[in-house]
Amino acid sequence: MPIPTTHDGTAAPAQPSASPRVAIVTGGSRGIGRRTVGRLAADGYAVVVGYAGNQDEAEAAAKEAAANGSVRAITVRADVADEHAVAALFDAAEAEFGGVDVVVHAAGRAHTAPIAELDLAVLDDLHRANIRGTFVVVQQAARRVRPGGAIVTFSTSVVGLAFPNYGAYSASKGAVEALTLILARELRGRARRRWR
Repeated sequence: MPIPTTHDGTAAPAQPSASPRVAIVTGGSRGIGRRTVGRLAADGYAVVVGYAGNQDEAEAAAKEAAANGSVRAITVRADVADEHAVAALFDAAEAEFGGVDVVVHAAGRAHTAPIAELDLAVLDDLHRANIRGTFVVVQQAARRVRPGGAIVTFSTSVVGLAFPNYGAYSASKGAVEALTLILARELRGRARRRWR
């Protein structure tokens, strides 16, 4: 299991006696994920900043979260498409904070190219991150989010707008939309919410 670190890279201290609500944010080091980390921190959540590769950016996001009011913020590296890494991400959150209340899956990739010209290796990488990554994260979330919690995924308006050059990306996000709706029906009555 990865060792969670605080914003300054040191081992995270033991959890305080009062348990805050806890959020995991994948893709928390940049973009929408980073802004989500800041918002959750301002709302008083303990935040687990999940990141794929840029530890410096993840630690900066955790530091900002701590400055914005988070009870605590830790960083954990995890490839969202790797079920063992994602399980370890949830394990770290549970070990540090006692459970998970919110999962915001903001990690993803984008690539644009005409369908006729898209390299299939790029398509495979895109679908691995966006489809398999979403499936792996929400699978763990469905198993582990505490009652009353929330699971948040992201799609794009490009799915409905059908812009040229967005075929592969739109296909991956259309799959995210379908997966999210089905998950919501599967979790109905289990006191969890979902947004997309």
